[in-house]
Amino acid sequence: MPELVRPTVDLHHAWLESRDDWGRGAHQDGSGLHESDDVDSPEGFGAWVDRLSRQSDETVPVDADRVRASYWWIVEGGAVLGAITLRHRLNERLLEAGGHVGYGVRPSARGRGLATWALAAVLDEARGLGLDRVLVSCAVDNRASALVIERNGGVLEDVRETWLGTARRYWISLAGGA
Repeated sequence: MPELVRPTVDLHHAWLESRDDWGRGAHQDGSGLHESDDVDSPEGFGAWVDRLSRQSDETVPVDADRVRASYWWIVEGGAVLGAITLRHRLNERLLEAGGHVGYGVRPSARGRGLATWALAAVLDEARGLGLDRVLVSCAVDNRASALVIERNGGVLEDVRETWLGTARRYWISLAGGA
């Protein structure tokens, strides 16, 4: 059974296996990984995990162009299968594309419903933050991600050209949820 786990240095080796499944240098939606992050060394990995943790800490200021965000890894049997992020609010850029939630599942774990399950779990977290709806977007040609969003109640607002390319933008209402 999968679970959402806050990023931890204890999963360094498992995270590296996941990264290698994606391919070194590949973008991993929902991970918070930047090109400049050194995740191979224990020290660099620890610094990255610390940065992700600080982004959700209400007592730590975030950079002017960033928003507070919470990160989880999708873990099953000690393997890191993906990541999901919940942004606590939107700025103008995230309102255009990116939205409140970003997620990705490593190539070898796709097609198992993990993203659908993880998004549902994170919607509960969003309710806990007091959000009444969340914006989730995906590339216009990413039918698998569109289905994940739709299975979680996403209603398509529009398709538009954005800084991420052509994106489908969905709103998910959280009113009346569990």
